[in-house]
Amino acid sequence: MLTPLDVRRLDINAKWLGVDTSLLMENAGKSVADYVKSKYPNVRKIVVVCGLGNNGGDGFVAARHLASLGYDVAVVLVGDRRLIRTEIAKKNWEILEQMNFSVKLAEVKSESDLSVLEKELEKADVVVDAILGVGIKGAARGLAAKAIEKINSLKKKYKIIAVDVPSGLDVYKGEAEGPVVYADATVTFHETKKGLEKYGGEIVVASIGIPPEADKYVGPGDFVLIPKVLKRDPWSHKGHFGKVMIVGGSKFFSGAPALAALAALRTGADLAVVYAPLSTAQVVKSFSPNIIAVPLQGEFILPEHVDYILSESEKFDTVAVGPGLSTNGESLKACYSIVSKLAKEKTVVVDADGLKALAKHGIPEGKIVLTPHAGEFYMLFGEKPSLSIVERGKLVQKHAAEKNTVILLKGHVDVISDGNRVKYNTTGNPGMTVGGTGDVLTGILAELTTLTNDLFQAACCAAFISGLAGDLTYKEKGYELVATDVIEKIPEALSTIREFFS
Repeated sequence: MLTPLDVRRLDINAKWLGVDTSLLMENAGKSVADYVKSKYPNVRKIVVVCGLGNNGGDGFVAARHLASLGYDVAVVLVGDRRLIRTEIAKKNWEILEQMNFSVKLAEVKSESDLSVLEKELEKADVVVDAILGVGIKGAARGLAAKAIEKINSLKKKYKIIAVDVPSGLDVYKGEAEGPVVYADATVTFHETKKGLEKYGGEIVVASIGIPPEADKYVGPGDFVLIPKVLKRDPWSHKGHFGKVMIVGGSKFFSGAPALAALAALRTGADLAVVYAPLSTAQVVKSFSPNIIAVPLQGEFILPEHVDYILSESEKFDTVAVGPGLSTNGESLKACYSIVSKLAKEKTVVVDADGLKALAKHGIPEGKIVLTPHAGEFYMLFGEKPSLSIVERGKLVQKHAAEKNTVILLKGHVDVISDGNRVKYNTTGNPGMTVGGTGDVLTGILAELTTLTNDLFQAACCAAFISGLAGDLTYKEKGYELVATDVIEKIPEALSTIREFFS
């Protein structure tokens, strides 16, 4: 059962895969016409009542196909044709304007024009309802509500076929809070929707050519579920878009926590602060004036630092643990203590040497996202991931369910699971085997977990952004890219994603 957000997600992901929305509209409209032909082959007059959005666009396409099947077709637009909201719907209306022998067009621009609708309805054998789609919240209002009431008032004269959902149905709630079309049948697309069982009459689910991969693979459409990535309120202030704490670094590794912090900032974090051993913190500060680094005494993160880190963590939304930590035994012990205590109340992203700590001491319960590559996965769970994507997915799902955690298994195709859902990410390239790109993913993921409580969705979208930034880098640098190159492409990756929503 699809929610309105699912519909949007699948449409955009289909477009990412190369299936344009105009093709989906064409298939949707034809499926309605095919149903009418199969159910009412001998009727004469069909009236298609359309709104100004893409549901109306589906109706325009249906009208064209019905005319080509020999029906006497009238299209009544509820609104002004100049206000049709999308280019693809407008294009299909313009096609109808050229069909002046086979399709009669009329507009209802105000309540005074409702008599035009009534006149056409009086002659109808079948009415196709394409006024409002899945996007409405609350009650139908204005001219659309009046048109719905008019259709219902004459219902005894004809059969009503709804396009996707009966107009007036709030699919978010599965209820109609105002006037709703009482359909005899609903031709709904891809999957059924909430509330159709109450208002839709006979429910016919039609395939409109959305590839299964639009659901299985992560794509730009998935960001509809993390709306803060797509648009910011103009009255936003510091803190609205995440404060990320990064715990890592050692005398051996200073770059990793800096890369994670920079990636979090490039993904939109308001604040990224690194807590690292003294010498590491000094190096981290030199990477960028945008990073705040808090020094901890010594050359490694140790158990004696745990209480201070836990206290400081209260200032942050998410904590990323592990980049550059080292395999020092005391550091691993400290890392496990930090994760096990923090994850009860706060999201913790664990990567790199942090995964080694959990492999040694166990995976605690809590709000944890693990980001292993295949070798680290084996170290954590004792099973080597297969090269078969399907088998890889089953394995990740099994262990995510057993540990009640989210796992992002990095690879040629990333696999993400929370034990219930499984998705795959295909962005990225072999140039990203270079050191540091895992830390970039950690920073991206840490930031996204500050914007949503759905850690699975955050992990899916983080993998997509990281891989897309890597692909954009590859176009310029080839396989010889480095992690900082990928970080600088994160804003372009985000712009590419936002373009799908424009």
